[in-house]
Amino acid sequence: MAEKKPIKITETILRDAHQSLIATRMTTEQMLPIVEKMDKVGYHSVECWGGATFDASLRFLKEDPWERLRKFRDGFKNTKLQMLFRGQNILGYRPYADDVVEYFVQKSAANGIDIIRIFDCLNDLRNLQTAVTAANKEGAHAQVALSYTLGDAYTIDYWKDIARRVEEMGANSICIKDMAGLLLPYKATELISELKSVTSLPIQLHTHYTSGVASMTYLKAVEAGVDVIDTAISPFALGTSQPATEVMVETFKGTEYDTGFDQNLLAEIADYFRPIRDEALESGLLNPKNLGVNIKTLLYQVPGGMLSNLTSQLKEQGAEDKYYEVLEEVPRVRKDLGEPPLVTPSSQIVGTQSVFNVLMGERYKMVTKETKDILTGHYGATVKPFDPEVQKKCIGDAEVITCRPADLLQPELKTLESEMEQYKEQDEDVLSYALFPQVATEFFKYREAQKTKVDAKFADTENGAYPV
Repeated sequence: MAEKKPIKITETILRDAHQSLIATRMTTEQMLPIVEKMDKVGYHSVECWGGATFDASLRFLKEDPWERLRKFRDGFKNTKLQMLFRGQNILGYRPYADDVVEYFVQKSAANGIDIIRIFDCLNDLRNLQTAVTAANKEGAHAQVALSYTLGDAYTIDYWKDIARRVEEMGANSICIKDMAGLLLPYKATELISELKSVTSLPIQLHTHYTSGVASMTYLKAVEAGVDVIDTAISPFALGTSQPATEVMVETFKGTEYDTGFDQNLLAEIADYFRPIRDEALESGLLNPKNLGVNIKTLLYQVPGGMLSNLTSQLKEQGAEDKYYEVLEEVPRVRKDLGEPPLVTPSSQIVGTQSVFNVLMGERYKMVTKETKDILTGHYGATVKPFDPEVQKKCIGDAEVITCRPADLLQPELKTLESEMEQYKEQDEDVLSYALFPQVATEFFKYREAQKTKVDAKFADTENGAYPV
C-alpha cells in the first residue's frame, strides 16, 4: 500500500458554514455545548472567528466577539483555532493604519487564535505584509489566502509566481480561497501539482459548493498532494457552504489519505446541529435556494453571496426583470476595473456598479465612491490595468496612487482610544470600536444597560426580594 498521507481537515461550522447559509446568525450559546465533542475529532483546525462573525456578533446578536473567542479557547483543549482576516482591512471595510492591524493580530493571538488566514480582495501582497509580520511576531501561524478567480491574467504562471512571493514574505502556509466555487476538478490537479513544484509551504484548499463541483475538486486536489481541505458538518454543508465533513472522511476511508476520524462521533455532532438548521429553515433564516446548485456561478463567475445581494438590490428598485442584464454587466465592469477577484469588498463594488450601469441606461453615469476608490488605487494594485476611458469618465483628473494604500495613513490607535474611552472595559474594546464605530458604541451602551439591570436584580435580592 502507498505511504500513508492522511488528509487534514479544517471544520468550518463555527464560521464560514453558518456565515454562508444563515448570514452568520449562530449564537455563542448555540455553539458551546458541542465544543467538547468537536475537540475529540482530530481536526487540523476549527475555523471559528473572523470574517463576518465579528460584525454580526456586535450588530445582530449583541454579543462581544472577544468573549466568544475566549469561551472557544477554554473549550477547545486539543484543537487549533483559526480565523479569517481581510489583510489591511482586518475585519472591516476600509484599510486601517499599521498600528491597528498589529494590535488586532496581537489581541487575536492573546485571546486564543492559533492560525490567521489572511487575504486581500485584489491579491495585492503589499496589503498582507503587515498582518503576516505581526502574526509571526506573536507566534501565530500566518496563512496567506490567495483569492482564486478566472480571467486572462490568472494563468498558472501567475499563481506560481505569487506562491513564491508568499513564501518569501514569511507566510507559514498558503490557502487557495475559491470563494465562488470556480475551481474545477482537473484544474485543481494542475494547480496543486504546479504550486507544489515551486513552494515547500503546506497548501490548503477552501471552496464553496455553490457550483456543484466542490467535492470532486477536493478529491482531485487531495490526489495531487494538497495538505488540508475545508469542510462543514453535514447539516450546514453544501449549497453556498462547503462539502460535508462526513462525506469527505468516508471518501478517503481505507486509502492512503484516510483521516482516521470516527464517523459515530461526527454523527453525534451532526445530530446536534440538525435542529438548529431545521429551526433556521422554519424561520426563513435559511433560504432553501442557498442549498441548491447554482450553475450561473460558473457561467458568470459570481460568488453565491453576491448573487443574493444583486437579487435584493434589484428587488428594492422594483427591477427584478433586469437580473440577467446585470449578470452580463458584471464581467464587463470587472474587466474595466482591472479584473479583480470577486470577494469582499470587490464583489460588492463590482456588483453595485453593475446594477447602476443597467438601471441608469448609461454605463458609469452614476459612480459609487467605492468604484472611484478602486480606480484611484485606494484598494491597491489590480492584476491588469484599468480601462482608461472608464477611469477618465469616473474620476476625471483625480490623482491615482501607486503606493500601498496604508502608507498614506497616520497611526490611529491613540486617537481611536481617546474617542471611545468612556466605554472601555477591556483593551479589546478599542479594536471593536476601530472596526465598527457606530455598531460598537451601540453594543457598549447595550452592555452597560444589561449590567445596570443585573446590578438592580442583585440589590433587590439583598433587600429580601427575589430576582425576577
